[in-house]
Amino acid sequence: MPASEPPVVPPTEQLHLEDAYLRSSRATVVGVDAEGRRVALDRSVFHPTGGGQPSDTGRLGAARVVGARDEQGVVWHEIEGELPALGTEVELELDWDRRYQLMRTHTALHILCGVIWKTYGKAVTGGNMEPLTARMDFEFDPLPEGFGALMEEAVNAEVGRDRPIAVEFMDKGAAAIDPALLRTKANLVPSHLSRVRTVDIVGLDKQADGGTHVRSTAEVGHVRVVKTESKGKGNKRIRIALD
Repeated sequence: MPASEPPVVPPTEQLHLEDAYLRSSRATVVGVDAEGRRVALDRSVFHPTGGGQPSDTGRLGAARVVGARDEQGVVWHEIEGELPALGTEVELELDWDRRYQLMRTHTALHILCGVIWKTYGKAVTGGNMEPLTARMDFEFDPLPEGFGALMEEAVNAEVGRDRPIAVEFMDKGAAAIDPALLRTKANLVPSHLSRVRTVDIVGLDKQADGGTHVRSTAEVGHVRVVKTESKGKGNKRIRIALD
């Protein structure tokens, strides 16, 4: 007899996309990958790895969540501890201090990106972040004189302006996204999305983004540009740290 098809796992309602300040929720296990020690849930507060932002960590019942990954809209949570059974209702709780640091860091990168886009019109060629430290690469060749100090001053000026940050959704797929909402050289918006999420630092920068952010630039705190580097022709790296 032919092997049976694996059960279809429904998409995860990703609660962090609507409310980044939600720290916990209840959820039902809708998929179990015992070999990979992963579970999928009907809803989750955990941000999966993506867009340069590492996944959240925290607790799922008595077990630890040490990573999360989005696979075509299903968020799989990597578990250390006992795997819950299919259909089990579980309590989720984030490592909040870590998440909030990542929110501040991600918003700091958007401020940096917005300042550079408005001033120089340069696209992002890469980036990565950890709690309170990050790097972002841009299409410069070469960097302007005194660039690091100029950017540190400009970014902290935007932090001081206490600009509100708004999250919106557009009912259009990734293929129909407005190029004006892209800050990266390549379109990194996942192709399976039927709605595009935007993050708007009001008056500074609006772009398509799936990460978690604070509500106002003032929450970011002081930003330092700790290093600028050349990563090849037309690719310059800026490293930042948050106090």
